[in-house]
Amino acid sequence: MKIFFKLLRKIVSFFSGYYRSLKKKYYTYSVTNTAKAVGEGLKVNGKSIVNINTTLGNNVNFNGMAILGDGIVVIGDNFHSGPDCIIMTSYHNYDKGSAIPYDSTYIHKNVTIEDNVWLGSKVIILGGVTIGEGAIIQIGSVVVSDIPPFAIAGGHPACVYKYRDKDHYFKLKKEGKFH
Repeated sequence: MKIFFKLLRKIVSFFSGYYRSLKKKYYTYSVTNTAKAVGEGLKVNGKSIVNINTTLGNNVNFNGMAILGDGIVVIGDNFHSGPDCIIMTSYHNYDKGSAIPYDSTYIHKNVTIEDNVWLGSKVIILGGVTIGEGAIIQIGSVVVSDIPPFAIAGGHPACVYKYRDKDHYFKLKKEGKFH
């Protein structure tokens, strides 16, 4: 009986791994065929959605990203996201619209994420934001305004509370050491 369960675990493990591999291939295919442009080395490890105005650099890693709305999104090289991140680029027209609480028109705002940015899990980025090179956004943060290069930011709304060691950052960048 012990041998049977050991064999059963191996079979289940094999098919689980195969299923995960198929999902990753499907998600990568979906992102590649929807985005405006995709650089080399795209890795999509979790369910991810992009809009047709999305441009991705090289070595982009999505672990569950939803890019929603019709605004332009540009993501630089060596980007990493944790699971369940959202970039929202379109908003209901609530201020100048023809109905309350909002009408049927939308306001579109673009998002730019520069090279070597890392988003923790469940980060939300609103339209009109630029996240500078090398920035890190803490898990669960809501980014509503620009984040400067090399900043470490977090909270609701996200604010800078620290900066990376720039000398170390540039040393690793010069050596081409990217994850």
